[in-house]
Amino acid sequence: MLAYLRVEAYGFTPVTPLTHQQVLSNRGKTPAASLRDIFGWSLPFAAQHLPGDLLQLLQAGAVVGRVPGDMAGLLVSHVRVASLDADLFVHSAFPTQARDAVFFGPDTVRFFKLIRDHLPARQANESLRIADIGCGSGAGGIMAARLRTGSQVTLTDVNPLALRYARVNAASAGLQVNLALGDALAATTGDFDVIVSNPPYLVDDAARAYRDGGGDLGRALSVKIASQALQRLSPGGRLILYTGVAMVHGVDHFIRDMAPFLGAAGCVYTYEEIDPDVFGEELARPVYQGADRIAAAGLVAVKA
Repeated sequence: MLAYLRVEAYGFTPVTPLTHQQVLSNRGKTPAASLRDIFGWSLPFAAQHLPGDLLQLLQAGAVVGRVPGDMAGLLVSHVRVASLDADLFVHSAFPTQARDAVFFGPDTVRFFKLIRDHLPARQANESLRIADIGCGSGAGGIMAARLRTGSQVTLTDVNPLALRYARVNAASAGLQVNLALGDALAATTGDFDVIVSNPPYLVDDAARAYRDGGGDLGRALSVKIASQALQRLSPGGRLILYTGVAMVHGVDHFIRDMAPFLGAAGCVYTYEEIDPDVFGEELARPVYQGADRIAAAGLVAVKA
């Protein structure tokens, strides 16, 4: 499927769930008219929009199914495909309601830019050990591998479906990666030169793996992953972490919680707000009643 989309010069920029829903509302019940409609906007489509042999493969693999109800007779893709830089990434179809859904959105794009700006330069004949914790679609690790060719890349996640998609996406990019099913780095051994991570950071009542950041207004998982990652960095190793932080009365509790861990690891670090206001609609929920805003932030720490 991804090979076919490449040939067709497919491209789709991922948007937030709120924007996605608004676009679908604006479109009404109009079925798909393009590959972007099928694999980007998750619209129902007629069989003739895809080559017969490809459609048979997708149906056999349960990637495509039939639409029930008043649009019976049409088909729908159970995956989306986003484009970023030179690569295509399979992830879950909209809406991402399942507990094992695999997300790819504007946060992924910002995560990519953080990695691109802070990945250490490769020395001659150097092979870096890179880990992507909570890899989801594998985008972070794949991007790092693209930027530092010849590196050994490990993608970890607690979600088997995420690793399945990550494997497909890495193969599509022509990369060999190691996959590890488990919490953070528990299923891996040894230290790493670079660890990247984009943990979920929202409070999610449905406990969806891609979205639920745990306690403390969604920052608990980011603190856990970052603090554990610091222990597994080799000397001079680098952590590049993208997350979101619920600001309470102007206070950033994530970096406050991380300060003791960064100090104990002897890290030199930079921390910045990448976007001061994301997922503002979440503030309407009672759990966020005391929060001012949710900010996207990037932590880059280098271990002594």
